[in-house]
Amino acid sequence: MTIDEYVKKHIDEEPALLKQLKRDTHVKLLHPRMVSGHLQGRLLKMLVQMICPLNVLELGTYTGYSALCMAEGLEQAGAMIHTVEIDDEMGDFIRNYFEKSEYGDRIRLYIGDATEVIPSFDDAFFDLVFIDADKRRYWDYFESVLPKLRKGGFVIADNTLWSEKILEQPASNDWQTKGVLEFNEKLKDDDRVEKVILPIRDGLTLIRKK
Repeated sequence: MTIDEYVKKHIDEEPALLKQLKRDTHVKLLHPRMVSGHLQGRLLKMLVQMICPLNVLELGTYTGYSALCMAEGLEQAGAMIHTVEIDDEMGDFIRNYFEKSEYGDRIRLYIGDATEVIPSFDDAFFDLVFIDADKRRYWDYFESVLPKLRKGGFVIADNTLWSEKILEQPASNDWQTKGVLEFNEKLKDDDRVEKVILPIRDGLTLIRKK
């Protein structure tokens, strides 16, 4: 038994609908490893329960797994997940699972470019932002969402260890790795926020706005 298998056997069960969603993702889509999965999903739910946000922004819906996990953790009356997906071909797939979920009415899906959707929200509107979109634009996303985040609010950035590619010199055309490296380096010296990297799955950076 691997450590990963051991951990999954000793945490809360993955809900049946999310298991089905994960299977569908692996069967029907090209990049199934992009789905958050059991461990990260349970962590996202618990972080939402701890932070108790009213409004959550997610950049990069993919199949909706992480949005459903965060929606499950919402406890405030009227609390919402606002999730943005750039790939319009994913819309029907995502909506199908949101409609099946008992938490689907807590989620609002936006199809479009995050940099065009983010300005439509008021400043200090969000309590929590989850960034899991185009790695090449991570720093731009962060700068765009920070004014929309209330003081004391949190940003969670996914894939910040990027399969350990951040430990190597990236190829000249590896713009995704370069984007993650840029984000990590700039964030390290950013005194507007507190930050810590959790070596869970592909790396989660927790960021708190001062």
